[in-house]
Amino acid sequence: MASSPSSLPDPVDAAVVDAVRNGIPAALGDLGDLVRIPGIAWPAFDQDELVRSAEAVAALAAGTGVFDSVRVVRAAIPGTDEVGQPAVLATRAAKNGRPTILLYAHHDVQPPGDDALWETPPFEPTVRDGRLYGRGAADDKAGVMAHIAALRAVSEAIGDDFDLGVALFIEGEEEYGSRSFGQFLSDNRDALRADAIVVADSGNWDSETPGLTVSLRGAVRFTLTVRTLDHASHSGMFGGAVPDSMMATIRLLDTLWDENGAVAVDGLLVRDAETPEYGEETLRDEAGLLPGVSPIGDGSILSRIWNKPTVTVTGIDATSVERASNTLAPQTSVVLSCRIAPGQDPQEAYDALQRHLRTNAPFGAEVTFSDEDLGSPFLVDTSGWAVELARAAMTDGYGKAPVDLGVGGSIPFIADLVETFPAAQILVTGVEDPHTRAHSPNESLHLDTFRNAVATEALLLARMNARTL
Repeated sequence: MASSPSSLPDPVDAAVVDAVRNGIPAALGDLGDLVRIPGIAWPAFDQDELVRSAEAVAALAAGTGVFDSVRVVRAAIPGTDEVGQPAVLATRAAKNGRPTILLYAHHDVQPPGDDALWETPPFEPTVRDGRLYGRGAADDKAGVMAHIAALRAVSEAIGDDFDLGVALFIEGEEEYGSRSFGQFLSDNRDALRADAIVVADSGNWDSETPGLTVSLRGAVRFTLTVRTLDHASHSGMFGGAVPDSMMATIRLLDTLWDENGAVAVDGLLVRDAETPEYGEETLRDEAGLLPGVSPIGDGSILSRIWNKPTVTVTGIDATSVERASNTLAPQTSVVLSCRIAPGQDPQEAYDALQRHLRTNAPFGAEVTFSDEDLGSPFLVDTSGWAVELARAAMTDGYGKAPVDLGVGGSIPFIADLVETFPAAQILVTGVEDPHTRAHSPNESLHLDTFRNAVATEALLLARMNARTL
């Protein structure tokens, strides 16, 4: 942790930082226990593990001793007969005119992927070179434990009868699209109502420098299907005269980018905003770019990541190499994952992508669209008192002033939070650093970053407890 007890002149701050330091070993032990639970919301995986994960988080919340109520709750998925995955909701009422803060994280994790690509088992937490490895060790079980550890520290430093109101919402299906999120907010609006909301699901500038996320790209994801034949045909008998669907798909996909790899779709917007210095060497190190492979796009590197659209092919239905035959394929489907600039409406972006693909379909190929999933981008209002408190807490918790970050990824449910609680100030924080490899094999948490993140949140809570609205 960057700050020593004597470095903070306020006695409450010093006591909080001391409590954080003393509580880190237990917090990391509890985090390891959570990592061992493979709670994955995708239906192909054992859903009992997700229930076990929610129950474990609820027990940790109850164990802090600060909440009036701790429940495992589900909400309906609108438009279906299903209910969403189990979330944890814990609340305590504010007293004596103090504000209420809502702390969000999620306990579900991504599937591990290919186990052979992991250096250690994905659900066996392993410490190596100052990092904790395991699926969910960072995204986002570390976010869960940052909340729990910060609450423990505040309770120890100033007593569990503090005046700050706290709502803890630990979602169980963020990695699977937050399908019941909006309904959950509606069902529990009064319990979740807050003056400030901390979304602990983002990252930092580096392992030593905190980041406050002030912009997020939106997301447009859909399946594109290209058809050229009503049945498969012999590639030798008809090849050269008949366009197969794979050929048409490749030609069509190539129109989405210009010769530099920048997106070339009319109607997808670019945000004009300054970005910090960030060179190609840093990009290569953090992204794992192979020697000889050039970056794509134009403009500053961070503008490409934070403020410009992307189109990525994340899945394809086609004959595998193992099963390849001399056949003209009648139909090919691909999943396109697109990120859109802050400020763009996701429906407008989806419409622009559809127009482009229909207009550029080669050889008269038939194109159809399905399984669309749209998420809004987000820009933080940085003028509020909670943002000021958060920046000061980061400076003291890390020993370095925070950097305002844009993030290339998306957290679409933030738009639901803003719609439901328009007066609340949104603080997007996190425990990740550029080498976390969230969603990838060998995901890990930098231990010093975690310690500093817990100190930051504990200081924020203590200082909000001293604030009267």
